[in-house]
Amino acid sequence: MKTVYSLAVAVVVVAASATVAIAQEHGAAGGVSEAELTTANNPLADSNAFNVQDYYGSSLYGLPDQTSNSLLLRGVMVSGRQLIRATLPVSTLPTGATETTSGLGDLNVFDIIVLTPDGARTQLGLGPLVVFPTASNDDLGQGKLQLGLAGVGVRPLAGGSLLAALVTWQASVAGDENRENTSVLTAQPLAIFQIGGGIYVRSSGLWTFDIENNRRLIPFGLGAGKVFRSGSTIVNVFAEPQFTVYHKGDGQPAFQVYTGINMQWAKRR
Repeated sequence: MKTVYSLAVAVVVVAASATVAIAQEHGAAGGVSEAELTTANNPLADSNAFNVQDYYGSSLYGLPDQTSNSLLLRGVMVSGRQLIRATLPVSTLPTGATETTSGLGDLNVFDIIVLTPDGARTQLGLGPLVVFPTASNDDLGQGKLQLGLAGVGVRPLAGGSLLAALVTWQASVAGDENRENTSVLTAQPLAIFQIGGGIYVRSSGLWTFDIENNRRLIPFGLGAGKVFRSGSTIVNVFAEPQFTVYHKGDGQPAFQVYTGINMQWAKRR
């Protein structure tokens, strides 16, 4: 439903506008260090976080009159060398040429263990992943308990820029016997290049390979973001248009916009 999409976008835009306004009011719209710039976009950052992110697909293959939207509510908690990330989607997805359905999707949680020593130039992490069948409608989830792995590699660059990649794999192990089994591989290359004043350009298309159902999606994104401090919080707002360069299967986005606001706090020692 377009109403759900409008609400999702409003959440991201209003939250971003409010945090920018607060930061500017307190003179904190800039002044972040190089280390904080790197931390703001580092998937292995040693910081707790809460993120609100949104994917809006304005053009879908095989469904010319439909759109899609997924609002991601994501929390990150760091403990020692462990980084636990939980993501709950709230989605509106097409179920036919004119029909859509809206609601909660499946809860995705992974626990990354940082493998490289403190101060290593390249950071690596690996850990288990579990997907819980929490979807409020069959069309919004797989109906299966899924287990798998998540791996992250990060290479910080000078000036707060970085290169990174997040790879996950998940497969069904239990659940609704009437639903198809799952086997999904994802890869998300991330490139961040700082251009000054906390402003950066970014690319972070999420490649998805649904092995069980023979579906593929490889988008390319190019967008921009802004990192600033609001009190003790590092805030990162961004928007990234993404064009699909390869796909297999209908209902996938030919063009989508990825937006978000990420908020980070130093973990308690």
